[in-house]
Amino acid sequence: MALDGAFLYAIKSELEFLIGSRVEKVHQPSREEIIISLRTRQGSYKLLISANASSARVHITNISVDNPNIPPMFCMLLRKLLGSGKLIDIRQDGLERILFFDFECVNELGDIVTITLACEIMGRCSNLIIIGENGKVIDSIKRVDEEMSRERMVLPGMTYTLPPRSNRLNFLTAERSEIEQALENAKPAELSKVLIRIFEGVSPVLVREWTFYAGMGEYIQSDKLTQDIKDRLVSAINQSKFALSDGKCEFTSLSDKDGMLKDFSFIHISQYGNLLDAKIHKSAFELLDYFYAERDCKARMKQRANDLFKLLVNLTERVSKRLSAQRDELSECAERDTYKLYGDLISANIYKINKGDKVLLCENFYDEKSPDIEIQLNERKTPSQNAQHYYSEYKKLATAEEMLTIQISKGDDELKYLESVFDSLSRASTNNDISQLRLELYEQGYIKCGNQKNKPPKALPPVEYTSSDGFTILVGRNNKQNDQLSLKLAEKSDMWLHTQAITGSHVIIISDGAVVPNKTIEEAAIIAAVNSSGRNSNLVPVDYCLAKYVKKPSGAKPGKVIFTNYQTAFVRPDNELAEKLRAKQ
Repeated sequence: MALDGAFLYAIKSELEFLIGSRVEKVHQPSREEIIISLRTRQGSYKLLISANASSARVHITNISVDNPNIPPMFCMLLRKLLGSGKLIDIRQDGLERILFFDFECVNELGDIVTITLACEIMGRCSNLIIIGENGKVIDSIKRVDEEMSRERMVLPGMTYTLPPRSNRLNFLTAERSEIEQALENAKPAELSKVLIRIFEGVSPVLVREWTFYAGMGEYIQSDKLTQDIKDRLVSAINQSKFALSDGKCEFTSLSDKDGMLKDFSFIHISQYGNLLDAKIHKSAFELLDYFYAERDCKARMKQRANDLFKLLVNLTERVSKRLSAQRDELSECAERDTYKLYGDLISANIYKINKGDKVLLCENFYDEKSPDIEIQLNERKTPSQNAQHYYSEYKKLATAEEMLTIQISKGDDELKYLESVFDSLSRASTNNDISQLRLELYEQGYIKCGNQKNKPPKALPPVEYTSSDGFTILVGRNNKQNDQLSLKLAEKSDMWLHTQAITGSHVIIISDGAVVPNKTIEEAAIIAAVNSSGRNSNLVPVDYCLAKYVKKPSGAKPGKVIFTNYQTAFVRPDNELAEKLRAKQ
């Protein structure tokens, strides 16, 4: 899965209407991602440029993203250089995976200068480079020094050079004779692999589609091409050429039967048959927004919350190890009754023991069969002192068992709490969500407040859904909001839901005194399953009861409640249904 040079050519064609637009704003929502707002006569558009290795791309986006409170230095530099700049040209060298954006800007001296953004869409080598009029690198979103690459360094002050480029054909301009000659000169191999080596700017899925058409679904070796196969191959290549040249691309995304997105292209893909589902999009921008939006949102949030994820993992491991050690100690406490038995038998047979004896051999009359039992003695102690020793060990183990039982119970509660925070963090979709979780962990004593100049943002309201029957369904964003939602906001007649034995959000159905229909309860249960750690399971049990039966134990951690008079519904998590019912906030 990669954005090839041919697809980038289609993107360039769609972007050309931006030439003449002005830069309004520049944002950097994540470390390797830039969004430039451009104003045209038709309105404003957001140009997204990503240098992320797994999702490098450039296109117009309609997705709203959350920006950090303090912009990174690279973002500040772009704002300084491109402020109110005018986009004067968009260039691509052949089908190379690089787009150059030329901006006419005014420098600090008031002179008009040209600043170029080189968007290199090249997998793990992707980068966004700012180039001055003199061809020197001003800066890049990813600096490349000698340790990272000896062939091509990208550092401020160095002359910008293009990445190494092999001598390959551009299928948009190549003649049939050139293609056939290149096939004859190529080392024999499977045809799609040969085509990758012959042409520039083509992805594996594109050349496999050409091969699939040429061979009519059969495996083809490059040195065994008949004239018919060559004709079909050239025809397939020409179809792709005309699609790009005439602007008649069929932008297709491919997904498996579970809805997982697998690949995309600018032509219709037939090679997978019924194994993958194809979806047609109106434009390259729409396709890329659809393909990367959800995955990038999760990756962006994970990057911003990376320190919290590490903290929670370390805390969970620490608590788990402590619980394991405590349970081992608790298992040893099971011997306490044996020590009491020894003490009782020594006391009952004290007349048989002389000081200096090492062993007492006596009858265990506490056992129905009265077997003989051997008890070790300390020859330095009197018989009474030996009995008291065993009684003392019994008391210590009994006390230890009592304390360990309490500590293990607290540890289990702490582990469940940390798992619930981890689950909330994995579902966080905004900076506010992360800030609230950070504040919650601070209040619980897990992290230090730090020298934060700004107050944490005001908490967002619960996530709101509307059932098919018109009932409002509210979902807590974190443990603190779960408590507020279940114990303060909910009325006694409202319905409360939570996944059974699985961490997740508290869910409330606002009844306004009416009887809640079974359809609404089912939809709320599905929403509860989607907003839990069981969201990827096939079947999730969800408990529900009236809110008046929900109580909070004294001293319990945020999100911890007890409830009675409940029933259980088993539902299948359905993200599409949840999104359909979610109210726009």
